Amino acid sequence: VQLQASGGGLVQAGGSLKLSCAPSGSIFSINNMAWYRQAPGRQREWVAARTSGGATNYADSVKGRFAISRDNAMNTVYLQMNSLKPEDTAVYYCNLELRVVSGGRKREYWGQGTQVTVSS
Repeated sequence: VQLQASGGGLVQAGGSLKLSCAPSGSIFSINNMAWYRQAPGRQREWVAARTSGGATNYADSVKGRFAISRDNAMNTVYLQMNSLKPEDTAVYYCNLELRVVSGGRKREYWGQGTQVTVSS
């Protein structure tokens, strides 16, 4: 199973983007999910998380501007990013805890990353 992340691009400050992340093949369930980002010369940092029960949590730097959600029917996880700032520029990675088959072990997977560039 691979995770396909998409939706990144170039946007002006104040604009919006919506990132998507979905497994490439069939799976049984998505459990916990999260988004991370890595800016040039910086360590990867956590951005947002959502539990299988729907509880969400956000880094202070994005709180009130970003929203993590999921579409159960499409097995897709999203990150809606509003009021983007130049400091949001980074490669964004999704991180999903998946159960590939019923009764199987939960495993963590990473997407390949999608570039978000916010111009001032």
